[in-house]
Amino acid sequence: MENLNIGKYVEHFVDWLSDAGEPVFRQITIIIENCVDVMQGALLSIPFYILIALFALLTFFIKNKSCRRSNVTKANAKDIFDLPIFCILGFLLIYWMGFWEETINTLVLVIVATFIILLIGIPLGIWCARNKKVNAIVRPLLDLMQTMPAFVYLIPAILFFSVGNVPGVVATVIFSLPPAVRMTALGIRDVPKEIVEASVAFGCTGRQTLFKVQIPLAMATILAGVNQVIMLALSMVVISSMVGAGGLGESVYAGIQQADVALGFEAGLCIVILAIILDRTTQSIGQKKEVAK
Repeated sequence: MENLNIGKYVEHFVDWLSDAGEPVFRQITIIIENCVDVMQGALLSIPFYILIALFALLTFFIKNKSCRRSNVTKANAKDIFDLPIFCILGFLLIYWMGFWEETINTLVLVIVATFIILLIGIPLGIWCARNKKVNAIVRPLLDLMQTMPAFVYLIPAILFFSVGNVPGVVATVIFSLPPAVRMTALGIRDVPKEIVEASVAFGCTGRQTLFKVQIPLAMATILAGVNQVIMLALSMVVISSMVGAGGLGESVYAGIQQADVALGFEAGLCIVILAIILDRTTQSIGQKKEVAK
């Protein structure tokens, strides 16, 4: 008895899709490439010390708003400055190690991928929360996307988008999408039914109830999903260096190929610094929304 060769049928489907969808994939490639190139060029054209100062001011503003909402006392008011100071010191260390350009490239890839993920994931999560049939269809797909090894996504990405930043961004979007959908759906479903019924009783339409009641109350959960998306996107962007995506992942991959411990450690340290800054910043935004809730 012959074995069931599922991979053969998947390969035929991917080949057919690659040919049939070539015009669409070309347009997607152009859009993503232009977005990445424009953002990378814009950020790298700014002197590093000004960009570091802007990042520090942004984190200070977010942290300050979070602490004000949570009625922080003077005793722990220093917490407001922890993240901006770490941001300044961390980025200065990255610059002094010579990985500034790679770090900015990685940050841009994460931003572009996260934007696409949220553009798809939040509406899909809302749809899943409001429609049980859609949720029943999407849920197993999300399980498949979340459990599939990350390297597998690189294979069709190369076939559809060649090599470079674009297949890296596309693979990152697929790999990091599930938390955005799940957390959005969870947040919408967790809004108390009494509040939803009260909004309807006061004459709110379905759209008004969604945008003025459910989404604001679910915002803390949605932002927790955004935090997970960013962390997954950062990890996948590093892996995407195997298909030609630039940034810190390229240096890590070069360190592996050359057995260069110093290069691998320095690039890895830059990734850790960037991950901590992104993680703590998005956590501060989520805490602010949760307290306001």
